[in-house]
Amino acid sequence: MTDMAAEPNQLAAMPADQGIHMTDKAKRRLKARYAAERRFRLIGMAAILFSLAALAVLLFTILGNGFTAFRQTHVQLEIQFEPDQIAPVGTTDTAKLMQGNYGALITKSLQQRFPEASSRSNRRALEALMSAGAEVQLARMLADDPSLLGQTRKVWLPAHSNVDVFVKGQVDTTAAEADRRIKDNQLGWINALKATGDLELRFNTRFFTGADSREPELVGVWGGVVGSFYTLLVTLAVAFPLGIMAAIYLEEFAPKNRWTEIIEVNINNLAAVPSIVYGLLGLAVFIGFFGMPRSAPFVGGLVLALMSLPVIIIAARAALRAVPPSIRQAALGLGASPLQAVLHHVLPLAMPGILTGTIIAMAHALGETAPLLMIGMVAFIVDVPATPVDAATVLPVQIFMWADSAERGFVEKTSAAIIVLLVFLLLMNLAAILLRKKFERRW
Repeated sequence: MTDMAAEPNQLAAMPADQGIHMTDKAKRRLKARYAAERRFRLIGMAAILFSLAALAVLLFTILGNGFTAFRQTHVQLEIQFEPDQIAPVGTTDTAKLMQGNYGALITKSLQQRFPEASSRSNRRALEALMSAGAEVQLARMLADDPSLLGQTRKVWLPAHSNVDVFVKGQVDTTAAEADRRIKDNQLGWINALKATGDLELRFNTRFFTGADSREPELVGVWGGVVGSFYTLLVTLAVAFPLGIMAAIYLEEFAPKNRWTEIIEVNINNLAAVPSIVYGLLGLAVFIGFFGMPRSAPFVGGLVLALMSLPVIIIAARAALRAVPPSIRQAALGLGASPLQAVLHHVLPLAMPGILTGTIIAMAHALGETAPLLMIGMVAFIVDVPATPVDAATVLPVQIFMWADSAERGFVEKTSAAIIVLLVFLLLMNLAAILLRKKFERRW
């Protein structure tokens, strides 16, 4: 009985007579089996903990690098909207106002603030504090309100990316001056602006409203978000109805013969084809043969529709197969035709599973990059697309391009764009759960 006390709980709970009549060999086998089960559980728990730890490290890294991108360094300058640098007072022509020499206005304001920067090298270093987007902001500001011409206003303007990364503590000031982009004289000017409250971190609205740019402080995700929206809209419009119709035919009406078996095998195989193969197909067929425009969300949507179609068909067939046969038999027994039985009774009951599979396929398509690179959606697009046939990029491709840039300011912008992409994916998965709950029926 002392040996029985050392056994696992399952062995200890056995009836006394059963334990007595077990041979020593059987007890050793039972003990080894329980030990193997414990090891398997520990290995499984270790795998789960390792996965959670890796996910936590990934999320914390992305959040840590990308959270700072939601704020951007701005400098407050007193700008004199001089008519001799822009246009005569009273001009309301937007084209003329946009052509003004706003860079000279910014330079004059900086020199008035720091008159000691008199040499040519110091003036260049002083001008390098400001972003190229500051001139565009002044031009748009005057175009919206021409009455500012001839007046003096204090305006918050975006600072250069080098200034931004320094203010956010991402520059090692102990390094030699030649090894960093921010020079010693610029550090003095930045500290002077901080001391007077004319330099501060403000919410980066441009990141959520702008498109791509060569300058890290001017980039935005809105162009990629709109491009992704148009691309997914085309994908859903093409893949969803075709996938449901194909699934209904194969599951409910197609005869079970060799041809349908070949079709089913090919559909399963297409779901496992690498995505770049679909990009090559779209490049050869849609662009090469049909002559459709490159970098257009319409073409990207067609390519992703081909990639998502097998997944939707498989999910829809599984959802249709899960509906009890009694539903079909009851509908047919009451006089409904086979098509009416499927459309009016079977399809509504299978819709939660179909919608879940479709949204998961759309979420997978949202994160695809390789097939879109093949059709030219890697192009540098500075405008937000207005229609699905305009040149555009998508959010994953934009992240890919920013990650390949050498400027330090693009590091946080890349992580911030990944955060935006993850939010969209979470929203799509949440929509799948809500739709499943809404359309789910119990029988």
